[in-house]
Amino acid sequence: MAVPTAKKVAIVTLGCARNEVDSEELAGRLKAEGWDLVDDADSADAVLVNTCGFIDAAKKESIDTVLSLAGENAPPVIAAGCLAERYGSELAASLPEASAVLGFDDYPEIGARLDAVVRGEEVSTHEPVDRRTLLPITPVERSRDRHGYSPPVPRIRLGTGPIASVKLATGCDRRCAFCAIPRFRGAFVSRTPPEIVSEIGAMVAEGVREVILVSENTTSYGKDLGDMRLLESVLPELAAGTGVDRIRLSYLQPAEMRPGLVAAIAGTEAVADYFDLSFQHSSPRVLRSMRRFGGTENFLELIEAIRALAPQAGIRSNVIVGFPGESDEDVDELATFLEAARLDAVGVFAYSDEDGTEAAGLGDKVPEIVIEARRARIVDLVEELMEQRAAERIGERVRVLVESVEDGVPMGRAAHQGPDDGACFLVNSSAEVGDWVDGEVVENEGVDLWVRA
Repeated sequence: MAVPTAKKVAIVTLGCARNEVDSEELAGRLKAEGWDLVDDADSADAVLVNTCGFIDAAKKESIDTVLSLAGENAPPVIAAGCLAERYGSELAASLPEASAVLGFDDYPEIGARLDAVVRGEEVSTHEPVDRRTLLPITPVERSRDRHGYSPPVPRIRLGTGPIASVKLATGCDRRCAFCAIPRFRGAFVSRTPPEIVSEIGAMVAEGVREVILVSENTTSYGKDLGDMRLLESVLPELAAGTGVDRIRLSYLQPAEMRPGLVAAIAGTEAVADYFDLSFQHSSPRVLRSMRRFGGTENFLELIEAIRALAPQAGIRSNVIVGFPGESDEDVDELATFLEAARLDAVGVFAYSDEDGTEAAGLGDKVPEIVIEARRARIVDLVEELMEQRAAERIGERVRVLVESVEDGVPMGRAAHQGPDDGACFLVNSSAEVGDWVDGEVVENEGVDLWVRA
């Protein structure tokens, strides 16, 4: 089968913001190699699904998506992304509907891989490896050609809104017992400040007003570049050197938060007073089992330090219940912490064994029925606490970036609100997408706020 002259590819992205950036880099590579990007899978010559392999629900969604797109008269569907990287040949064997299963090392030749698939040729299936073993253990010994491509990587935005994510780093050196991400994302690698400045500048030129810096562990930025405190000095440079209106940081590791970093976030005007802190639990005993650090006392001290410098700061987190060995007393401590912390947003996850993780081999498993009861308890608690926290913001002044207008009502987010943390709805406003609106919070509806300019 000959490759069509005008090759068309549809890219379907699942999972997190880091995957969204990966898809835009894949789009850039494919465009440079003669492929046209289309939105409609039915009109494409090939469909590339950037899968997620984080937890069971994400895996199922990825497989269901491939199945829904494949068919007798459908274009070939290629699985890439984290699920494909993590399982490779195992996924290919169980999902013959996928015409190819590609790993991260295929990305530099992604155009050639799709060419071969469209010609009906057999493409070698990715064979998974522990990507942590591909780079030196010592961060500063890692070379710049680190993850299958040499930066800068071409990137084409697949969205049109005023907010875009920019990759600060990739990979993770931590060994959290429940997490499989380092095995398939690899060791921690920082991008250089000039690379980041250049990409943000390009985003701003395309109309982006806010940039979200994404990574697996933002607080480790710079350690492989020889400066563990590089992020503190880079933040003002990113704001001043790119023209971006607002910068938001994601995924901050509480154990690596430094007073200087808190001060840099709170003290840099263009950086949102927003702290995405991955607490995961607050019982010191459970956290040690998770191979993490800290506990209720340390975390509350960190929150107090943040609010001393930025009283209106938004603080969000995720927690896991049901980790092996967790007791009722541990859950009580977590509840006590959450009540004292007054977080703006909390994601609650039920523990489940993940392939290749230390926790999967631990004994003293918590029964699923108990895990679900604990999850329901914490969900009920955090929903009440988040609504209370939103109500506390009535009377505050906020600056909202408008992201959409529905039924004549502009919607956006203030500095304390991340993409999944609720929204601000503007009262009697004619603001348009991309506008900044200053106003006062006059009402809350759950975690959402109504703002009058």
